[in-house]
Amino acid sequence: MTTRLSTGALEATEFLDHETEQVRAFVADALPPGATTPTEQAVALYYAVRDTVRYEVYGADLTRQGLRASTVAAGRSGMCLHKSVLYAAGLRSLGIPARLVLTDVRNHLASPKLISLLGGDVFHQHCLTSVRLEGQWVRATPVFNKNLCRLYRMAPLDFDGTADSVHHPFDLKGRRQMEFLRFHGEFDDLPYEAVLADLRAAHPGLFGAGDDRFTAGSLEHDAGRTAAA
Repeated sequence: MTTRLSTGALEATEFLDHETEQVRAFVADALPPGATTPTEQAVALYYAVRDTVRYEVYGADLTRQGLRASTVAAGRSGMCLHKSVLYAAGLRSLGIPARLVLTDVRNHLASPKLISLLGGDVFHQHCLTSVRLEGQWVRATPVFNKNLCRLYRMAPLDFDGTADSVHHPFDLKGRRQMEFLRFHGEFDDLPYEAVLADLRAAHPGLFGAGDDRFTAGSLEHDAGRTAAA
């Protein structure tokens, strides 16, 4: 997959459909009255996406419709791709430039069951965002909500709009938790065909037969089983 950098970081696109009623309603609900500057708005929206949209890999809808920001805003559930698409679309609706960042990571908040389905501890096409604030691009990952981080004994990622907030290098006990292995690039819209092809090739065990949806399950349930063991 090639890196694609362009000037379209404010446009409405197939997946970052920020002109839709669903995205605009989500953003309106997310912003407190005192959030007036771009940085304040970007931070408030970050926490709304992080903690009010449930993070779940199992059952993730990877159809074109399922990965549109408007669908995620309405359904309030998804994995890194869905949540980062919603965040980037919400930022653009506020006039804040945003792009999608695609990477491969090791140990992506995974249970033993999920690692088995992944075929290892490397997750392909992990998605976060790049945001233009105060004259610079910073990266933000509004993906893992507070409750899930608590269950997996990780500190939630915070974001203040001035510094990168990209991954959990260690868990609460200081054990190595996540590392970036490959950078695919920054994109003005989700490169859907390339992402789906890579996910199918890298993680065939995650897909249902002939379906563009990951197999059913629950990360919260997996966390409980892991703790009990």
